[in-house]
Amino acid sequence: MSNARETAARFFKTYADALLARDEKAIGGMYAVPSLILFPGTSVAVGDVAQTEQFFAASWSQYEGVESAEPRILVIAEAPGSLWVDVTWSYGGAARERFCYQLVERDGWQIAVLTPMDLP
Repeated sequence: MSNARETAARFFKTYADALLARDEKAIGGMYAVPSLILFPGTSVAVGDVAQTEQFFAASWSQYEGVESAEPRILVIAEAPGSLWVDVTWSYGGAARERFCYQLVERDGWQIAVLTPMDLP
């Protein structure tokens, strides 16, 4: 699982860098098409990279003042070409968000399923 851990660490370092740069195009490219976002009571099917880019472009205000993003990464499962990763994001030294990401390998790793989780 150490290779999976290294893969996830590299992926989420790149993701954090794009988040801090407020680069919705870079983040959009990190989501598979199609992908699925599973909010409580709502599922969002993502069928276009522009959909992800627009979502992030519209949500940058929620990250106002955030200058560092530290992911605590736990690889919870792996299969050929797929990783399930529990990530708790800390901003300003405090845990703020937690998600379970299913990453798939398609010309590099991408997020196929995103599920918000309760903070520990």
